[in-house]
Amino acid sequence: MAEMAEEKNSDRFAVTNITKGKLPRLPFALLKERLLGVRYELSLVFSGSNLSRKLNRRYRGRNQPANVLSFSLGPASGEIFIDLPRARREALASSTPLSLYLGGLFIHGMLHLKGRRHGSRMEREEIKFLKKFNLL
Repeated sequence: MAEMAEEKNSDRFAVTNITKGKLPRLPFALLKERLLGVRYELSLVFSGSNLSRKLNRRYRGRNQPANVLSFSLGPASGEIFIDLPRARREALASSTPLSLYLGGLFIHGMLHLKGRRHGSRMEREEIKFLKKFNLL
């Protein structure tokens, strides 16, 4: 298993990287506070494709890795998994810097935790936050 690196931003937000990949610097805690609020408890996990596939198969019935998965654990808590190797490949394929791509996946995951479903409303909100944090 890859070395586990964990960064605690507060008692209500934790970032855990269980991959060998290095994470770019992004204002994860600030993004979380702006989208979900300071009282929301969130765990952000950067995983590999095997775990992503297992979670996607178990909870969504899809036997393939997902670039981002969001799980609500209650009205004010949740967990987001980002498949870091997959995100790297997708960012490279779309000629997008990894930091911008990861920021977009994180925002996308948090909007799902807020109850948003895919569609034009969610896309407008994503663009609003991407612009606000200079990720577009």
